Amino acid sequence: MARELYSVDQVAELLGLHVRTVRNYVRDGRLNAVRIGKQYRISREDLEAFTGHPDVLPERDTVRTERHVEVSSIVQVDAISRADADRMSTLLMGATAHRREDMRPLRVETAYDEERARMKVVVLGDLAASAELLRLIEPLVGANDD
Repeated sequence: MARELYSVDQVAELLGLHVRTVRNYVRDGRLNAVRIGKQYRISREDLEAFTGHPDVLPERDTVRTERHVEVSSIVQVDAISRADADRMSTLLMGATAHRREDMRPLRVETAYDEERARMKVVVLGDLAASAELLRLIEPLVGANDD
């Protein structure tokens, strides 16, 4: 049986990520890939292992009949201490870890810039789950205090 391979562009489109992000995942070793000439190829199995969800990829030889909508959000929080950023990160990670298995995947990544006292939260997932998670952030950062 032939091994199904995806280009970096195809993986970026499937996951709703920028091509550079996927390339960085490959270069960092987070996503296994094979280099063929000057291009990377990612196997279906490696992509499923990376996402942790085989349902992220369309079924082989089938056309998607169900509409899929996904949100990619970046929240930037300025003037936040390391301790507050760590607390927010823990809360968000906990909220995503305790989701039911029948729910669509929701992915959250956080980064803190100590020099600028700035935190970024990246949320990838379906509309409802992303909105629910974003609502958790608002009271933590006092967005309505203006």
